[in-house]
Amino acid sequence: MKHSVTLDKDKCKGCTTCIKHCPTEAIRVRRGIAHITEERCIDCGNCIRVCPHKAKKAVCDDFERLKEFEYNIALPAPSLYGQFRNLTDVNQVLTAFLHIGFDHVEEVARGAELVSSLTKYEMESDPNLPKPLISSACPAAVRLICQRFPKLIPNISKVSAPFEIVAILARKEAVERTGLSPEKIGVFFITPCPAKVSAGRNPAGLEAPVVDGFFAISDIYKRLINAMKTTEEPQKLAHSGLIGVGWAHCGGESNAVFQGQHLAVDGIDNIIEVLEDLEDGLLPQIDFLELNACNQGCVGGCLTVENPYVAQTRIKQLIQHMPISMNKVSLDPGPPVYMFDDKPLEALPVNVLDEDIEVAMQKYAQIEALVETLPGLDCGSCGAPTCKTLAEDIVQGLASEDDCIFRMRERMQYLMGMGDADEYLPLPFRRRDEEAEQAEQERNES
Repeated sequence: MKHSVTLDKDKCKGCTTCIKHCPTEAIRVRRGIAHITEERCIDCGNCIRVCPHKAKKAVCDDFERLKEFEYNIALPAPSLYGQFRNLTDVNQVLTAFLHIGFDHVEEVARGAELVSSLTKYEMESDPNLPKPLISSACPAAVRLICQRFPKLIPNISKVSAPFEIVAILARKEAVERTGLSPEKIGVFFITPCPAKVSAGRNPAGLEAPVVDGFFAISDIYKRLINAMKTTEEPQKLAHSGLIGVGWAHCGGESNAVFQGQHLAVDGIDNIIEVLEDLEDGLLPQIDFLELNACNQGCVGGCLTVENPYVAQTRIKQLIQHMPISMNKVSLDPGPPVYMFDDKPLEALPVNVLDEDIEVAMQKYAQIEALVETLPGLDCGSCGAPTCKTLAEDIVQGLASEDDCIFRMRERMQYLMGMGDADEYLPLPFRRRDEEAEQAEQERNES
């Protein structure tokens, strides 16, 4: 899988900030440069948020890609609306797309309302549906489950993500409207996060991508602002209500289900804690579980421009005067096939020590023994996020014991003497004052 989160090595200073915030421990710092382990990365964007040197970035598409197609469709995420001050009519934003190179615009909020309608129907009509039913809308959360909680994969909804559903609909309707072949129609998603970019390019539940390209909200924001300033009378392009637009913030999706007990969780660390409790059977009876890797939901995506709390407030104010919903899935003769994934999700084991179970058990024992010898401070000075991950890297031949500064101190003390070794170590890692005084006293006595 090709990830959208990448590293600019020229900007990386090797500060280790990113390794301490990666929820899947996918980053190591080696020889002053961070390295992302692709099979562990879930594209959550945490490293992009915390990097003080802007060395992490999401690779989206260049605006020049619009020239590759004869007819271009924009699919703005609901979270886009929360980025603008004093916005009272979403048609202002939607009309702006027609002035910056797009021929048509279709709200992803429309797809969100269709997903809500179908999910509600399934929960009411299918007694065999697993509980809790876990939303498939956040690709970072889905990939996390496939990596760390594979037992919960059957609980993930088989309904496709809203942007995938509306992409299929928009292309189909454009073919009927223009007479062009599908290949000549470009469908571009305006995304709040890198996880949706990776998921759209390499869909876990679909045989082939249904979106042609991705533009970050932060990249397209200024173009829209300039276009909105020159738009006198916006066209009536909105086709969604408060349910669809409400998906932009945490709780919007689960509230739209209107069925049973539901729980909405935001923040990747909170998601991990809830999934651990769910796997251990510690959660009360829940019918539906909404997971948002970003703080406050999609409005907190790292490719947005506004504070997530401010954006969430704007969304809630904006939807107050909207109709409840403008879209409902047609169930005659049954739920549309295109709204469901066409291939099963697969477990993505990332902590496999060896294919041979006996060798793996031996390596596990070595790791446990090594952890006992390490300080347990998880300081990150070795370039790994924790002492345990360093032990894993050592056993796998990716690091050495001397990468630990405390083990290096012991070696220096052995070679140079207790006092001399301290002079070459950073202040936080030198011996405590009482230890130094005792060592000096012992040296004088000898």
